[in-house]
Amino acid sequence: MDKQLEMVAQSYDRGIDLGRKGIDSYDNLPESITSHPYYSLFQQMRELDTFSDSARKEIADYLAPETGMKFIDMGCCVNLMYAGYKDWPSTYYGVDISPKTIDLLKGFAEKNRLSVGDLHCGSMHETPYETNFFDIGECVGSLEYFEEDFVRQALKEFHRVMKPGGRFVLDIPNVGSPACVICGLIEAHLGRPDKFNLSIEGFEALLGNFFTIHHKEAVGPMIQYFLVCAK
Repeated sequence: MDKQLEMVAQSYDRGIDLGRKGIDSYDNLPESITSHPYYSLFQQMRELDTFSDSARKEIADYLAPETGMKFIDMGCCVNLMYAGYKDWPSTYYGVDISPKTIDLLKGFAEKNRLSVGDLHCGSMHETPYETNFFDIGECVGSLEYFEEDFVRQALKEFHRVMKPGGRFVLDIPNVGSPACVICGLIEAHLGRPDKFNLSIEGFEALLGNFFTIHHKEAVGPMIQYFLVCAK
């Protein structure tokens, strides 16, 4: 688990370095990927921005952020910059394993004079926040990198920091779908291979220990779950 966390952190750090140079990590992919029969699907998803988008209107509608609410973004990447969260009335807290991602977000928040609760560099399975601290939260585009033991620990931590009845959105890979296959190949090329090894049924059984499923939706290569914290 520690090795995988380090690989994910290093991969996203490289992505930040490339981004500062104006280089997109998803450009100039090797021929082994661009010649894959599902690559055109990846191009379509990229053009339409339909991977498992943290900026989906459906997420904002479900979480219904309000002034006075605390919002936790687990595995936040650069969502504060591009997912519209900087405009939400709730107070933003972001957690990410990539030091360069967190440094970038801190600079962005300072430059734009954003009032955020916290930007924490660390793993989402061990956070510094108090129990029952957050009203709403999400973890989009992160659990696919980890096997069952880590997923279990992460869900337990999400449950711990959320208030009873708090709303939460997360996603897992739609394993076997064409979109998931091509995205998995690309993620592996970028140095952060998908390790998710649960079936949908197995994941939902595990999830039921912590959250109630309100509804779920297939989105690109992922399945998004809209949840209520069960306490």
